[in-house]
Amino acid sequence: MALRAIVFDFDGVLANSEPLHFAAFRDVLASRGVELTEQDYYTRYLGFDDVGVFKAVNADRGMAWTSRDVGGFVADKALRLEELERDIPVLFPGAAEVIRRSSATVPIAIASGALGPEIRRALKRAGLLQHFAAVVSAEDTAASKPAPDPYLRAVALLAAKTSGPTLLTSHCVAVEDSRWGLQSARAAGLKTVAVTSSYEASVLEPDADLVIASIDDLNVDDLRRLLSS
Repeated sequence: MALRAIVFDFDGVLANSEPLHFAAFRDVLASRGVELTEQDYYTRYLGFDDVGVFKAVNADRGMAWTSRDVGGFVADKALRLEELERDIPVLFPGAAEVIRRSSATVPIAIASGALGPEIRRALKRAGLLQHFAAVVSAEDTAASKPAPDPYLRAVALLAAKTSGPTLLTSHCVAVEDSRWGLQSARAAGLKTVAVTSSYEASVLEPDADLVIASIDDLNVDDLRRLLSS
């Protein structure tokens, strides 16, 4: 089977933004009297979108926040993240070249739990947004990872822009950094590549068809071999 598209997660795969997301969540929660440690974030909350993080903290800490409260926290976190991103290169070394190289070979998309404006802001700043045929963000699906919805949506958008035979999820490869993302992609029917930027290989291997050390190691020929095996 031929490789026909690549779908990237954003935070932790293309963007070295997980430390910034942690800091933004930590600061917003601290202003509400809730402590968030780095260990808590990476072991418990990294796989959620912004709404999911605050809802999970709400349940874990018994805070009795309303949906309106959570909406306010999400808005505050977005503002704090933008402040933290100023004058800081967000993309991982090598990510820009991987994006250019991949998009010159097959259509590429993003399926992420980050907010759309955050993704597009970072890609525009790097002059890379035009390389993506589709961007699926937290606002675009009813369910977030590990549900398959983000990847199903991304492939559907790619299919609408792709000529020839119908593009199926089995024609695509997902690139992820967390077990939640890998599970989402596998549930949608994509082959999976794990990048060990956020977790060790041993954590990711059960849900990955291929594990690489960094995004700079992503090779389209390796992805082709995944689909032909």
